[in-house]
Amino acid sequence: MVDTDLGFSLWLDFIERDFLRTRFVELVENGVVNGATSNPSIFASAIGSSPAYREALASLAGKSPKEKYEALAFEDIKNAAIVLRGVYDAGSEGYISIEVDPFLAHDTDGTVAEGRRIFKTIDEPNVMIKIPATEAGYEAMTELLSDGISVNATLVFSPAQARRCLDAMKKGIDEFENTGGERVEAVISVFVSRFDRKLDETLAAKGLPTAQTGIMNAAKIYNMVQSNRTPSIRTLFASTGVKGDHLPADYYIRSLYGPHCVNTAPLHTIEAFEAGEKPEVVLPIPEEEIDAYFETLHSHGIVMNEVHHELMEEGLGAFEKAFADLLEELADAREA
Repeated sequence: MVDTDLGFSLWLDFIERDFLRTRFVELVENGVVNGATSNPSIFASAIGSSPAYREALASLAGKSPKEKYEALAFEDIKNAAIVLRGVYDAGSEGYISIEVDPFLAHDTDGTVAEGRRIFKTIDEPNVMIKIPATEAGYEAMTELLSDGISVNATLVFSPAQARRCLDAMKKGIDEFENTGGERVEAVISVFVSRFDRKLDETLAAKGLPTAQTGIMNAAKIYNMVQSNRTPSIRTLFASTGVKGDHLPADYYIRSLYGPHCVNTAPLHTIEAFEAGEKPEVVLPIPEEEIDAYFETLHSHGIVMNEVHHELMEEGLGAFEKAFADLLEELADAREA
């Protein structure tokens, strides 16, 4: 559950049409979650597997695959934003995010134009535009924030990426406020569990602790964001679901529990967190402890810069593939 006194937020990493009309409303009203996120993989799973979209698809005959996707996705995001609007009006929460076309990850102008178009079309103030943390993306973040459009920087793996996001976001927020703007916010989505899925087998073979790299990397970025002292920019911990049963389902929520941050997680992870004991505040983790951990990895041949780069390339590729597969499925969808 969210803890407004501490400043800990819990956002749901899931979108599906029928769910938004039912269980999602309950989760928001009961204070279990106070925001939500989406990505191409989530929409691909929802649209491809849920019967809730069949009737809507039938009404979209003759549209291009991307037009079909946007008609479905924009409606879901708008409905989620409406459910969250009361939370948004009450404070600095209540956001729902939607990502720009993943194939625009290296196109600044295209990203800015699409971000503006998405925000205008959905027409809800609590929509965050999700932008990958690429060279093109940093400039796009500044542009959108300066327009008063909130931003979720996604696919952040390295402290260097997070620093670039911070600088770009701060610039855009300052420009917006200098023109009289009153409210725009941003989150930096740091991916967590993918580090451990990538490295744990190697670490175990070397006799090193497992299920720690993602946490330490995220904690280091969190410390940097906090030191920036910009209340409107927060660290968001993403990719916090566990694979298999060797870790508790809510492991990454409890291991990164602290003030002025967001954790976005799948429904079953949130349910496990809700059913457990009251969490202990873990963050911030001392910088000396974090640095010592990564020095140990380095001494055993783990080059984190290479890991960051590989995970970023894999993340971009996965989102592109999910989006391409979804568009192909929509192109083949029976329109009757």
